[in-house]
Amino acid sequence: MSSPSKRREMDLMKLMMSDYKVEMINDGVQEFYVDFHGPSESPYHGGLWRIRVELPDAYPYKSPSIGFVNKIYHPNVDEMSGSVCLDVINQTWSPMFDLVNVFEVFLPQLLLYPNPSDPLNGEAAALMMRDRVAYEQKVKEYCERYAKPEDIVAAPDKSSDEEELSEDESDLSDEQVMGQADL
Repeated sequence: MSSPSKRREMDLMKLMMSDYKVEMINDGVQEFYVDFHGPSESPYHGGLWRIRVELPDAYPYKSPSIGFVNKIYHPNVDEMSGSVCLDVINQTWSPMFDLVNVFEVFLPQLLLYPNPSDPLNGEAAALMMRDRVAYEQKVKEYCERYAKPEDIVAAPDKSSDEEELSEDESDLSDEQVMGQADL
């Protein structure tokens, strides 16, 4: 019965030895963050994302849960929750795969070859199908805005950033309204 827990520990150790920055959540080995760099030769190159990984009790027989903590613009990633729509992880997972496969194969493939016909972000999928250049420009803007090392440090405190953004937007609209009234 200790086989899944030994496998979990072995896979986690293998991931940590593969040059990925891994940060444990709580004291167990079931929840952790991994810092993931966007693949070269893609509009995500230069981006750095914190990925939250949760290993189910039945791991490796059941797939890990993977989600982006900081924002990414991608048809197969929910912009608000960071949930990933990735067929290999969600439906065709096999105990033959390990955590290193997720970060060296599955996630890079997802970013290199988005599937706009199975979107979690409908806006990104529509833009990608309609205007690939505009889509790639928006991806790069998100990388600049949300996928830098300083965003990784600030990522767990997402709600305060969103509140600040909302306050800034509302202040801006108040100024515009006041400016129009003075005319």
